[in-house]
Amino acid sequence: MQDNPHSIPFMKMHGLGNDFVVIDSRNGQTVAGDVVMAMADRHRGVGYDQLAQITASATGDLHLTFWNSDGTTSAACGNATRCIAAWEMGRRGVDALTITTDRGTLLARDAGNGLTAVNMGQPLLDWADVPLARAMDTLHLPLPGDPVATGMGNPHCTVFVTDVAAVDLAQQGPVIEHDPLFPQRTNVQFVQVVAANHLRMRVWERGAGVTLASGSSSCAVAVAAVRRGLTGRAVRIDLDGGTLRVDWRCDGVWMTGPTAHVFDGVWHG
Repeated sequence: MQDNPHSIPFMKMHGLGNDFVVIDSRNGQTVAGDVVMAMADRHRGVGYDQLAQITASATGDLHLTFWNSDGTTSAACGNATRCIAAWEMGRRGVDALTITTDRGTLLARDAGNGLTAVNMGQPLLDWADVPLARAMDTLHLPLPGDPVATGMGNPHCTVFVTDVAAVDLAQQGPVIEHDPLFPQRTNVQFVQVVAANHLRMRVWERGAGVTLASGSSSCAVAVAAVRRGLTGRAVRIDLDGGTLRVDWRCDGVWMTGPTAHVFDGVWHG
């Protein structure tokens, strides 16, 4: 493996079916844009919703950088952060980690019973921080469905609907993602309120398309629901791939759920 400079060891992980390729670059392994795109192909490569690169951190236990499957970058990826945190805590034999990202410094904890929790930080609620193209109330966007905008290190647009199963996600998602209101495009969530602390969500991810789950989207949805007065601050969110628990606390938005380390492989580019 070391004789081929183009061989890249990687891990395949997923959180509720939201799947990732993870490359540990702390041994000096570099990740180029052509490799990111080639590995993303689900028919000729490995396939993933996001690719995460682990590097050393000057202020934390490790640093994470994220790419979407279309080759664009993202400052945050909640489920990938949880998956990598679970693996790294197991490797080190610890129950907490400090992880640096372009979003900021995140705290991860072993929540017991096979669950991992990550504090995704405080939400960004001002229009310029989401970001949006112009000044407006992020609680009521001038778009069909009266959506809410939230920043979680990446932009989110949450639409509350009466029947989330009836939404044509593949048709409506990209229209909102590419709306001029979002200069960096946006993740899109359609959400149905099931009960006072229970939401059903489906997601269109910026740069990835329809995904079975999204951690940062789940955090944004919980924040939007609290701001609209629809739920309390601790909610259960059912996604197509499973269930996450989100709790908007005074120290940030905590997200808790299962993770899976599917297999290890080597990419021969």
